Amino acid sequence: MSASAAVTAPSAAAAPARLVRPALSFVALALAGGAAWTATASWSTDQRVVVCVFAVATVAWAASRLDDTLVALGAALALVIAGVLPSADLFAALGDSTIWLLIGSCMLAAGIGASGLVERVSAALVSRARTVRGLAHLTTVALTLTVFAMPATSGRAALALPLFRTLGAALPTRGLQVGFSLLFPAVILLSAFASILGAGAHLIAAELVRVSTGTEISFLLWLALGAPLAVLTCHIAAEVVLCAFLSREDRAAAVGSVAERIAAAPDHPRGRLRPAEWRAGVTLVAVVALWLTEPLHGLHPAVVALIGAIVSISPGTGTTAPRQALGAVPWSLLLFLAATLAIGTAFVDSGAAASLADAAFAPLAGGHPATALLAIVVASAFAHLVVQSRSARSSVLVPIVLAVAPAVGLDPAAAALASTAAAGFCLTLTSSAKPVAMFADVGGVATFDRRTLGAFSAVLAPYAIAAVVLAALFWWPVLGVPLMS
Repeated sequence: MSASAAVTAPSAAAAPARLVRPALSFVALALAGGAAWTATASWSTDQRVVVCVFAVATVAWAASRLDDTLVALGAALALVIAGVLPSADLFAALGDSTIWLLIGSCMLAAGIGASGLVERVSAALVSRARTVRGLAHLTTVALTLTVFAMPATSGRAALALPLFRTLGAALPTRGLQVGFSLLFPAVILLSAFASILGAGAHLIAAELVRVSTGTEISFLLWLALGAPLAVLTCHIAAEVVLCAFLSREDRAAAVGSVAERIAAAPDHPRGRLRPAEWRAGVTLVAVVALWLTEPLHGLHPAVVALIGAIVSISPGTGTTAPRQALGAVPWSLLLFLAATLAIGTAFVDSGAAASLADAAFAPLAGGHPATALLAIVVASAFAHLVVQSRSARSSVLVPIVLAVAPAVGLDPAAAALASTAAAGFCLTLTSSAKPVAMFADVGGVATFDRRTLGAFSAVLAPYAIAAVVLAALFWWPVLGVPLMS
């Protein structure tokens, strides 16, 4: 046998194996579409088409390797071709204010990140710790604050990774390193709910709530609703790490040298604030202040974000070049958001969401609304085991929740917010979220394994679920978002 034949034979033999997964995915998609079409025999044609496309997209997000954006665009185009979704609605979704809000916020975040201000503030907070418990909670505070400087959890994880490397190398025991490797992604994910810009899923939920109910959730209202819940769950996560995943010796370890190691790190900013840091700080404070005072001046949050973006890239006031700022915009996510907003709108407007909700949640009708709330929160919290993308989960869950809420006595806006908050709990698998995967393997530092991560998720989940339910029952009604319709 020739050398070339010996080389090509294995690849030829492996070719059928490479076709197995695509074939299985195709079969799963076909079965999902067929099952949905059969199950909705009594519905209108438009409703059946929407549910079939929705079912196929959900299975594709959950069980195939297809890119999430590709799936969303394909589903939206299928609805357009079927005549269920007007093409003008699909194109209009790209001009939605949420898209422009994310563009401006990402450009602003690029400028703030380039200045080094976030790293300085985070390191300064963490270096003040004198005990392990203090270190855990100061780290939690530092990571939570980054939600207002960076709109994406993956971006915040990338921003926090150098701090974790420095901190991990300074921690005296392996147990502490593993514990903090759990804490970093947990806080990054749970704190995202503090801001409407904390995740693309929040923008999807807010827009679907507006389309479905007419309720506008402003930056200020989301902050008031979400920040206390985010802060509470993040510090609960810190206590879970301290009490359940660190030994007594780990908790008693001396961490005084950690501050010295952080200060000595090569990338740690030293001395007074640099001009770029001053400019970034002033711009960020001004933008957040304008977002919070929207009722006074009437400027749309997207306009404010774009103003901040222009300031961040302009000569004399900016901290980064326009090319770098535009490169930081997640264009794929923007297309995904536009497509899923169009799909979600079609799902609600066609009546398919209401019909599906009636069929799926009929057993909850007539029961106490708190029971229905608990069911929604639990299902949303563990939906990441099926659909890994946070934005895709909201695209699937929120339209159904909005439809089922009135039937079970819940206010649609409160139910959608509770579902979105719970869906941010995605800590069971390393593939559940990008921040988890990023902190699962960090060179030179001991990190968690799958078993430890699963145990952490199992311990933290009941607390996170209880916090969401309690917020919906007692805190949100005080702010004008009642639980019951």
